[in-house]
Amino acid sequence: MGTISLEGLEFFAYHGYYPEEQRIGNKYALDITITTDFFRAAQHDKLSETVNYETIYQLTAKVMKEPAKLLEHIGFNVIEKIREHYPTVEKVTVKVSKFNPPIGGVCTRAVITMEG
Repeated sequence: MGTISLEGLEFFAYHGYYPEEQRIGNKYALDITITTDFFRAAQHDKLSETVNYETIYQLTAKVMKEPAKLLEHIGFNVIEKIREHYPTVEKVTVKVSKFNPPIGGVCTRAVITMEG
């Protein structure tokens, strides 16, 4: 077992609970960690025997283009897409950050972390 991580994926997207957030857009960051068995890939030096992080990025980018009200919904959808494409992974952890959330005060980021 091991982990494959993509950290600091950045997107500008139109998510948010409030209509103005969906209209104006905001910057988001995601960190994704996948726990899986990549012994055969390491042994044989074959990309086809592991999780391709380019594919993970593409799946995530697709989710980020779909409007969502909640960070939790984004995290859930990223996990679902990864599991659909790589059903044998043991665990997927996704951290979704929203920069400068509209909370009425100073806040660098709102963050949720999900596992599935």
